[in-house]
Amino acid sequence: QVQLVESGGGLVQAGGSLTLSCAVSGGTLSMYDMGWFRQAPGREREFAAQISWSGVNTYYADSVKGRFTISRDNAKNTVYLQMNSLKPEDTAVYYCAASLASNKYTNKENEDLYDDWGQGTQVTVSS
Repeated sequence: QVQLVESGGGLVQAGGSLTLSCAVSGGTLSMYDMGWFRQAPGREREFAAQISWSGVNTYYADSVKGRFTISRDNAKNTVYLQMNSLKPEDTAVYYCAASLASNKYTNKENEDLYDDWGQGTQVTVSS
């Protein structure tokens, strides 16, 4: 089990950018595939992006593809989500999550595949 702490959220105008960070402690980050999820008011939590333990493989929801970039620095125990061209519909609480990696990479959109979660950070995009 690892502990996850998100930061970097805030208020930004439409078209702007934000970078979220997820600091990981209590374990070896390179053992985990990592994901970012988000939950807008009144809606279910949804998948946004995923990165494999090595950083080689990434996977994005269609709604963020081409605008968001997930990356990681295992030496710094940190995962990032660079968000560009933000839209009001990106407003949500953003969560990072950890899933133990296996020998074979698979896409992990389902939140049930993730074992550990952060507390979330609020992102608000004004129009």
